[in-house]
Amino acid sequence: MEMTNIRHLNEQVEQESIFLHDLLAEVNKVMVGQESLIERMIIALLADGHILLEGVPGLAKTLLVKTISQAIHADFARIQFTPDLLPADLIGTQIYNQKTHEFSVHKGPIFANLVLADEINRSPAKVQSALLEAMQERQITIANTTHYLPELFLVLATQNPIEQEGTYPLPEAQVDRFMLKVLVTYPSRAEEHKIIDRMTGVSIPTIKPVIESERILHARNIVRQIYVDEKIKEYVLSIIFATRYPSKYQLKKLQPLIAYGASPRASIYMIVAARAHAFLKGRGYVTPEDIKQMAPDILRHRLIVTYEAEAEEISSSDIVQKILASIKVP
Repeated sequence: MEMTNIRHLNEQVEQESIFLHDLLAEVNKVMVGQESLIERMIIALLADGHILLEGVPGLAKTLLVKTISQAIHADFARIQFTPDLLPADLIGTQIYNQKTHEFSVHKGPIFANLVLADEINRSPAKVQSALLEAMQERQITIANTTHYLPELFLVLATQNPIEQEGTYPLPEAQVDRFMLKVLVTYPSRAEEHKIIDRMTGVSIPTIKPVIESERILHARNIVRQIYVDEKIKEYVLSIIFATRYPSKYQLKKLQPLIAYGASPRASIYMIVAARAHAFLKGRGYVTPEDIKQMAPDILRHRLIVTYEAEAEEISSSDIVQKILASIKVP
């Protein structure tokens, strides 16, 4: 790509990404801290991906999705996953009308723009697969009729890392459908003080729509055009291949810790998410820093560790950090 084209694209991205400042300012009226999580939500919207969130209850996960949906004038649905949930509770069903003697389709909560699937690992495999199929295919079949999901469609699924009794862990192949897996941590002492003030005050801040959902869809087209150099692609491939064949990348010590490396979906998502990250920063080109920022959230759920790693309390996140530290940056 010629330098003049990159310069032109850079100027276009600078202009087009200004609306994100309004969106972030509106979201931060309610949210305190969690900057990284808010960024990941916006990146997922721009990259047309889904997020798996892991964190203890009470860390404002529901509040965040609701706040963003209000700020972008989008429909929001929260589904509490429970062991007795049925696929029909999620996707909808046919209802017989006794007056007209006809069946009508009652669409489920999955037809919203932003869907919070709370505690996804509490529901049986049938419900999980119904959700994951909807995420992948962007369509649902009710009584042999296909219904398409909205063009702006993001699933944010949460799982609680503490309570594992009565849960149905997501199979690796299904976890792979989520573009990002984000770990939500506790706020700092100063942030929590601010949360107390904000949420126990006389009036709790309200969110008003600052952009239309069409703006996100328009931004997606520009995100796809963001320039990715061949050296960046090679850098991504080195990171991904190091998860599969660590010995070839002078990472022999990692070989016994990795059971399975990242899938080709990881390479695709790495480029897609890095482009969205560059857009968020107002740039028309991807840098190695974009890759480094996105790599942990893209790889932590795709890299399967061995029992040996678990015994040594080495997580997939630790392995990803070691790989990033050793792969030469272009």
